[in-house]
Order: sequence, then C-alpha cells, then structure tokens
Amino acid sequence: MMSHIRRTLSLLRGCSGVCRCQTRTCSSLLTASGGDASGFVLLSRSTDVYQNLALEDWIDAKVDLQQRSILLLWRNRPAVVIGRHQNPWTECNLPAMRRAGIPLARRRSGGGTVFHDLGNLNLTFFTSKKAYDRQRNLKVVTEALRKLRPELDVQATDRFDILLKGHYKISGSASRLSRKSSYHHCTLLHSADRSALAAVLRPSCPGIHSNATPSVPSPVANLVDHAPSLQWEELLDALADQYNAEFGFCSAATFVNPADESAFPGLSRAATELRGWEWTFGKTPKFSVQTLLDLTDVGSSARSSARLHMEVKNGVIESCELDVPADWLPQRLSGELSGVLVGERFCPHRTAAGVSALLRSESGELHHRLHNLCDAVVSVMG
Repeated sequence: MMSHIRRTLSLLRGCSGVCRCQTRTCSSLLTASGGDASGFVLLSRSTDVYQNLALEDWIDAKVDLQQRSILLLWRNRPAVVIGRHQNPWTECNLPAMRRAGIPLARRRSGGGTVFHDLGNLNLTFFTSKKAYDRQRNLKVVTEALRKLRPELDVQATDRFDILLKGHYKISGSASRLSRKSSYHHCTLLHSADRSALAAVLRPSCPGIHSNATPSVPSPVANLVDHAPSLQWEELLDALADQYNAEFGFCSAATFVNPADESAFPGLSRAATELRGWEWTFGKTPKFSVQTLLDLTDVGSSARSSARLHMEVKNGVIESCELDVPADWLPQRLSGELSGVLVGERFCPHRTAAGVSALLRSESGELHHRLHNLCDAVVSVMG
C-alpha cells in the first residue's frame, strides 16, 4: 500500500495529473445501493477548508452509511475552524487572522476551536448511527502510532482527546449524529505551526457574555517533536492499515477531488454556503457585550471613558446603549450612533461604513470626538 499512499500524498500536496474517471468511479461506488457492508479509505486532494467540510457533509447526506463505512483523511491550508455552537469573537483573534490571510470556518459538528494547517491531519470516521463508537475510532489512531513508534506514549481520554505522555494534546474530537448516520472527526498534530496556533486562538472581543460552547485550552505538541523521523507517508499508511484491521476491511486508499462537481454534485454550492457570513458569523448563539471604552481627544489630550452594552442575535446588533459623559459628547450624538448601529452586523467593516454618514454630519472638535468613539466601538468587534 505504501506506493499508493505516496502517490495519493503527492496529490494532497497539490500535484496535478488527476484521473477524473477514478474520482467519478469512487463517488459512484460510494453512493451505489445494495451490497454487503464495506469500508473505504479516502484521501481528499483539496486543501481548502470549505471544500473539505462540504465533502464531509456530502458523504453524510449522500452515502448509505448503513451499507458502508468510510475513513476520510484530509488536510487544509492554514485556517481556524470553530464548532457549530461557538462564538468566533471569543474563540479566535480575528484581526490577526485577517492580517495573515487565515480564513475562519464554522463546521456542522460541535466541539471546540482548532487551528488547521498542512502539518495537521484530519480524520473523519463515517458509519451508521448504530455503529458510532468514538473510542474505537481513536483506538485506530493510537494503535497505528504505537506500531509506528513503540516509544510514543499515547492514550485516548474520556474527553475523546489523545494525549502524548499524559500531558500534551495531539488530537481533539468532535462529532455529528443524524437520524441514521454519524461521523466523528479528529485532528492529529504531526508538524503544525504552533506559533501560528497560539497567535490566532485567543479572544478578539472583550466583555462578551454568552452561552456559546467555550473551548478548553490545552498544552499541545506535534508528533515530530517526539518522533522526528515520522514521515507523512508512513503515518497515512499506518492509519489506513489499522482502520482496515480494526474493522475487518481491506480497502486501499483512494483519492477524491471535492472540487470535481461531476463527481460530487452540489458540493460546490455547499462549500459556498460554508464560506458565507450568514453561516460563519450569523449562526453564533445570542450574546451580549458589556465593556468600557477608552476615549482620547488627540487635539487636547483630554481623556474620558464610555460604557458600551450591546445585545447581538444572529450576528446582528439588536440593541445598543452608549453611556458617554455629556461633557465629552452631547447625548444626542451618542444616541444617534446607537441608533445607527442597531440592525447592523456585528462587523467592523459594516459598522465603519454605517457610521460614515453620521461622521460627515459633524465638524471640528465634535467630529474628532465622535470619530474617536466610533473607532473605539469598531475595535470591540475584532
């Protein structure tokens, strides 16, 4: 199997020369009805987070998982992925991500926030709801690692993480259960950029109060930190072999291209939906923002502060209260600003555009102070 894995790995790294007919054949085989239950090992050619998340959803919706089980292996270019019920403003540093060109994606499963790059492997185990067993899936990973490097001390936890040396997290899990089907996906840190991970997985908005699911921070490590010679080829090969051994299958790894609309009809539309603001930010559980804004008049060096209280639902500002000292700014202006913000997305770009007309209505010192207040409000939004 090693030569097949090597060929597939080159495709994962962006090599051209794709055989479209093989992709179609695999897709047709997956969706065929009838036959005995069987297993497949698939490797995605794409490194686009939205395409790969859409591929998961496509398999879950289109494949009869009563008849067949699937292990999907996939990697992404740098991206931050939040759980379905999480708040992006509390989970990640949105300004840092924008500066670095790192996209944000919301998946359809629960769980916490993770950083993906090409040094992180994602594994998705698809099966019927009846056969759903996260511990057994994680056993595939831990046994494969032990066979590859017996000196590695790896253990799955009751939280469905995998720890190295009982302390360092190398894998986290999330899952989605439908009426008849299920999928469980987990990460596996091989050689991820831990400095980038630390930079982007921190809150970008102060003062948020929410019932959204928070992530649980953990110390992390890469496999290559403790097994420097561990190569991608042997890791993928071992995982495919162990999956077959654990579940009694004999599937060779097969590459798939989620960008091929003829093989996966409707997938590109699903990927576009996952890219959209309405899904990524608009599906955030309702939250409130209560924080203190620092105000400075550059011209006179005068300083003051204002209190901000917002209620945000579906990513849109439902209510806004600004308590600004009257000797800093007339109450009518702070009230007008609050009125402009209500109904706008909780988004720095949309807010900045929304208040531009109000700013043009003032001049002199009032303009400068109103501009300062607007900037302080926008900065809260990440």
